[in-house]
Amino acid sequence: MARITVIGGTGYAGSNIAREAAARGNEVTVIARKEPEQKIEGVAYVTGDVTDAGLLADAVANSDVVVEALSPRGSLEGNLRGVVAGLADEVKSAGKRLGVVGGAGSLLVEEDGPTLSSTPGFPEAVKAESGEMADILEDLRASDESLDWFYLSPAANFGGFNPGRHTGQFRIGGDVLMSDAAGTSDISGADFAQAFVDEIEKPAHRRERFSVAY
Repeated sequence: MARITVIGGTGYAGSNIAREAAARGNEVTVIARKEPEQKIEGVAYVTGDVTDAGLLADAVANSDVVVEALSPRGSLEGNLRGVVAGLADEVKSAGKRLGVVGGAGSLLVEEDGPTLSSTPGFPEAVKAESGEMADILEDLRASDESLDWFYLSPAANFGGFNPGRHTGQFRIGGDVLMSDAAGTSDISGADFAQAFVDEIEKPAHRRERFSVAY
């Protein structure tokens, strides 16, 4: 059993991860701006501002693994990179592990090819968000070797608009976007969470970005 804190654990990805981790018997705490109307059984909730360095320090101190599941939207747009940098410093100093919910935009569409976010048709509305998540990944890659981190990118069609179901069957990849035979790149929230918690319980991607899709 691990002590897992999910920062941003009331969002789509974060809530799925918290649910999966708790179902496996882990000790799970969610940090969010406010408590959800429907709480996940077995999960403790803490409210606060993620820009509060003291809050993040306490989260790290009381965890084995800290999950960063925030999106650079609203007040965090343009600021999430700094929040994650501060969180990473705390994790490194405490000798803990950091797991980051990444985006699909920074995945390559083919080996040595362009990123998904730079291809025609990528939604303009989320380009800035995708760029900030890519910057966070580069910061992690450039970090000191003593920082233990992983960054999981989902398939392209990942989100509350396409929740899918829990199949328990998916592929694990690297930096290249994965699609099925029909050219569709999907993963459900529950299966993404399974892959994420699998990595927490049985680490296989230390200081790496990896991806998951059907």
